[in-house]
Amino acid sequence: MFHLLERYTVESVTCGHPDKTCDQISDAILDALLAQDPFSRAGIEVFGSHGTLMIGGEVKTKAKVDFEKIARKVYKEIGYNEKLEVFVRVAQQSPDIAMGVDTGGAGDQGIMYGYATNETKEMLPLGVVLAHALARRLEKLRRDGTLKWLKPDGKTQVTISKGKVITALCSTQHDKKVSQEEIRKQLIKHLFTPVLGSLKNIEILVNPTGRFVQGGFEADAGLTGRKIQVDTYGGLMPHGGGCFSGKEPMKVDRSAAYMCRFVAKNLVANGYAKKALVSVAYAIGRAEPVMIEAFDEKGKNLTRIVTKNFDFRPQAIIERLDLRRPIYQETATYGHFGVAGRPWEKIIKLK
Repeated sequence: MFHLLERYTVESVTCGHPDKTCDQISDAILDALLAQDPFSRAGIEVFGSHGTLMIGGEVKTKAKVDFEKIARKVYKEIGYNEKLEVFVRVAQQSPDIAMGVDTGGAGDQGIMYGYATNETKEMLPLGVVLAHALARRLEKLRRDGTLKWLKPDGKTQVTISKGKVITALCSTQHDKKVSQEEIRKQLIKHLFTPVLGSLKNIEILVNPTGRFVQGGFEADAGLTGRKIQVDTYGGLMPHGGGCFSGKEPMKVDRSAAYMCRFVAKNLVANGYAKKALVSVAYAIGRAEPVMIEAFDEKGKNLTRIVTKNFDFRPQAIIERLDLRRPIYQETATYGHFGVAGRPWEKIIKLK
């Protein structure tokens, strides 16, 4: 029914990437709201560009938080010290939306997907796992001072052919005094080899333009929700189009996508599939999904097993995965899936 291509490419980005900076600010604000009022409703969008940051969206909450203060704190913690002019334009949630959500209905219409595979211990495709591992390690090398010339912005990418890495790429922001030869040498030693092992027959690409001194909002604009494939399955599986960051769990773009991953992982863990794809769809304001579908890698329909074991109504998802807690800023980098300890990664026994 579905399969990975024999050859495919997957990317990840570091926490200092402009889009990911926006995702982290959106989720830091969401966490602050949920910490004070677990029943907060929020859709927080952030746009950053060349010295300017705009925080917009809608909330319905009893919490009192300083949006600008949170944004500046996240920006500094990432590693940026440039001056920012911050604008806040956050309004109250539309009463037309609240009318349906207050009764337990979905916060929006849309389609969500979840996927799992027995290919890796993370139950994600190998390329997804390795791209995130490279990005995480790149960030660690900067944070722990191993490579002092590293700066916050960066991207990684791997190409897989027949289950093996054939190309690995890192574009990283760096101090202007370091040479590209030194960057390549040190990244091969400290980044590529520890993550990938032997580099024999792997093409290694480092800063292909030849220079990456300007980064972050100084070099490029950033926007919440513009890295949805990095957040999920690297473009290898369908995506409904809705982003996660800045959205509380009544917004099914986020919570139902987490639930689909939870279900897919447990179908694989319980032996119902080697690869499982789960999809669900909603109408705004309505609790019951308009569609639930699940298949294994051979096209066998697993929907009956899913509906027997899982409740996809928004309130039921929130309760099962305990989603009203301030747990979201940490998810905003290096993928939302395949990380131990997150509630949607838990393995349970199916009936």
